[in-house]
Amino acid sequence: MKFIIGSTNQAKVNAARAVIESHFPGSELEEVKVPSGVKDQPFGDEETRTGALNRATNAANEQGDAIGIGLEGGVRVVGEEMFVCNWGALALPSGKSFTAGGAQIPLPEEIASELRDGRELGIVVDEYFKASGIRFSEGAIGMFTAHAVTRDKLFEHVMQLLIGQLKYYEKAN
Repeated sequence: MKFIIGSTNQAKVNAARAVIESHFPGSELEEVKVPSGVKDQPFGDEETRTGALNRATNAANEQGDAIGIGLEGGVRVVGEEMFVCNWGALALPSGKSFTAGGAQIPLPEEIASELRDGRELGIVVDEYFKASGIRFSEGAIGMFTAHAVTRDKLFEHVMQLLIGQLKYYEKAN
């Protein structure tokens, strides 16, 4: 099987690679930067899910015989709190697609306030922790869980949900 992930972010690529290799040994995974079609900082499950679907579709369109993968991180508001949210999608060559969402945790109010003002989570988290490139490694979720769950592990869970749906679909059809 051939997969193309619509991102060059290594947290996302590593998650996809780990799950694909465990389910489909010998498969190919190519990475390509494609547009998500949503804002740099997606707000809400719908926009974040749409970004994942767009990335998967755009990646699949790179080669007609490959399964496209899209992984997108965003934020959503529940009540008075802002949470990180993560969505993934697979786009098959046939046009069939699958989506799955990941775990969510609340962000500190000082981070949420910056996002409400139009800033991007990755930049704000880097400043908050006086670091650089957190979104490419442990991610906000890793920092705010004391590395108990890192961004790649969160996206691995989303990938497991996607690959599980794919395998079920292939078995049923």
